[in-house]
Amino acid sequence: MTRNILITGAAGFIGSNFAHYFSNKYPEYKLIILDKLTYAGNIHNLDKIIDKITFVQGDICDFDLVMKIFKEYDINGVIHFAAESHVDNSIKTPFIFTQTNVMGTHTLLEVAKQVWGEGSENKFVHISTDEVYGTLGEEGYFTETTRINPNSPYSASKAGSDLIARAYFETFKMNVNITNCSNNYGPYQHHEKLIPHMISLALNNKKLPVYGDGRNIRDWLYVEDHCKAIDLVFHNGVKGERYNIGGHNEKRNIEIVKLILKRLGKSEDLIEYVTDRKGHDYRYAIDPTKIKEQLGWEPETKFEDGIIKTIDWYMENQEYLDI
Repeated sequence: MTRNILITGAAGFIGSNFAHYFSNKYPEYKLIILDKLTYAGNIHNLDKIIDKITFVQGDICDFDLVMKIFKEYDINGVIHFAAESHVDNSIKTPFIFTQTNVMGTHTLLEVAKQVWGEGSENKFVHISTDEVYGTLGEEGYFTETTRINPNSPYSASKAGSDLIARAYFETFKMNVNITNCSNNYGPYQHHEKLIPHMISLALNNKKLPVYGDGRNIRDWLYVEDHCKAIDLVFHNGVKGERYNIGGHNEKRNIEIVKLILKRLGKSEDLIEYVTDRKGHDYRYAIDPTKIKEQLGWEPETKFEDGIIKTIDWYMENQEYLDI
């Protein structure tokens, strides 16, 4: 079957990495990219593959535009990355997150249902986050059966979009998969996020603000490993299933900051502890057993290698830093 795949949000961080990976692995697929090009989207992220894709600038909440794309390009698969994703921004302007993440996802699913029909086998993969599960203590892991328990407006909006996606499988028998990933790192990430932000500050010898005591823990996943997991879910994921994707690379935020300073030859005196973020989740940690056992996925990039590659990439591509 001819694959005409709509990839939303592919001018952003994870989406652009996936578009590179997917277009190179499957040159026979026709990829249609829909991105609003908000502040976090950068069309230049797609420069190296621009001749391999069809790019449409627009909003996933625009029902008529999404319907036009489905019909004009005969879309028979969707991989949905588009989302507002910065937790701090969700605290300042939460309504935008509900609009984009919940209503945008609902729009895509409803158009897909109307065009494909109920019970269609065309695949819709909804990309989500481990933050929908809330927070962990010192022990334990998020599994696919962990209770949804979001603590920020961002994670609540993603949880809402997950539930809409699940409902379209349960009610309309659509071929939906949901993936919940841990913190990604790698090339093309917007400079508001932890790693590029800290690199930028360090290069300018500015203070590096660390929330609270810096002991909050995140499970880090190299973005290319995430792309390979999504590829497997798109092609082989069991209809209606949720898959957790994580690398078992738990690091405290302060460890990441100190590693960056060491790589850049900067003093730890630049670290400045600041008032903790509101509702700051303590620890995220993914149990990826299901995707490993069902689809054969394993993360390939050791954190020690991936973080060095990432820092060096930003040093070579400083236009991605706010400097």
